[in-house]
Amino acid sequence: MLLFAGRVISDSSSSASRIFAAASRNPFSISGSRFQVRAMAGSASQPFKKIQIQRDDTTFDAYVVGKEDAPGIVVLQEWWGVDFEIKNHAVKISQLGPGFKALIPDLYRGKVGLDVAEAQHLMDGLDWQGAVKDIQASVNWLKTNGSSKKQAPDMFERMKEEGVCPHDTTFVALLPVCVLNMVVEIGLELFQLNVETGLLVEVSEITKRIPFEPTWVLWVLLGACVGKWGLGDRVRKLMVEDGLGNPLPIAGVTGFCMGGALSIASSVLVPEVDAVVAFYGVPSSQLADPAQAKAPVQAHFGELDNFVGFSDVTAAKALEEKLKASGIPYEVHIYPGNAHAFMNRSPEGVKRRKGMGLPDDDEASAELAWSRFTTWMTHYLSA
Repeated sequence: MLLFAGRVISDSSSSASRIFAAASRNPFSISGSRFQVRAMAGSASQPFKKIQIQRDDTTFDAYVVGKEDAPGIVVLQEWWGVDFEIKNHAVKISQLGPGFKALIPDLYRGKVGLDVAEAQHLMDGLDWQGAVKDIQASVNWLKTNGSSKKQAPDMFERMKEEGVCPHDTTFVALLPVCVLNMVVEIGLELFQLNVETGLLVEVSEITKRIPFEPTWVLWVLLGACVGKWGLGDRVRKLMVEDGLGNPLPIAGVTGFCMGGALSIASSVLVPEVDAVVAFYGVPSSQLADPAQAKAPVQAHFGELDNFVGFSDVTAAKALEEKLKASGIPYEVHIYPGNAHAFMNRSPEGVKRRKGMGLPDDDEASAELAWSRFTTWMTHYLSA
């Protein structure tokens, strides 16, 4: 759903615009060493925890912040690298809504560009397919290290929003239909049928013998197995012996600028991703086709963004059509009066934006985008 109609912005003569236009045409180009690119100084400062992640035959650094058992989100850098601004974003994300665990993979392996020329050099030299593998490894790290969905109480709240006041037994009766078909009325009919046959009592007794709180998925499984096949006790045994009642591992991906393009690519190329929020970046067709996206995508763009083919209004609208074709849930938001990188609100980030000739006075749009981000990720990662 495109919330704001934006006009098409013509290509400008700024060096940054030409850089992004070139980069979007050829995301796999690797330049020779033209600049003395600064290495990131030391490890990330507090409150980050520095970790190492293995993928294939290589290891890379990553930086984690947030609650240990919170749903995880991989946060992907702008073309500058893992610098102050992407760390600011990760800390912000860790504190939004119910709280998230944010993980920044270092795609540049310790290097940071301090000006536009250095940033272009680093992005030109990025192995984009290797970066996708880094993202996949990061998502899997989060899923293996405590990033999980909340359990059954959240589903109770969602059912209440539909006008249903559930308790243990109605929960079992309603969920198979409500979750799979999104129709509460039919679920109420199923409930009445189960009341008449006495199946609800059987399911309720089975759940009392499970030594943990079942997730909504297992409620669905139990309800279906008891009501249709009479297999409730066998399912309970599997839950207890195989540990199937543990919370579901869950992780999303977000990114800004170059990271925005990579986050959309991850929705196509990384099957483990559960939700994506992308800021002002679209992958080239060489890397990934958004029409093949498999995870829900929310995307944000500035109306005045003039990085043609990468994050301008035309690219945003083209992305919207691709996502519509994919069949996955999506949102595309365009913010009037905003240019590229409008989410960068730190004093250093605002100074850098001014140096690139970008407007920097719309705090309200950044807060609106964060609000939409929170709603999206909470829905898909915590429900």
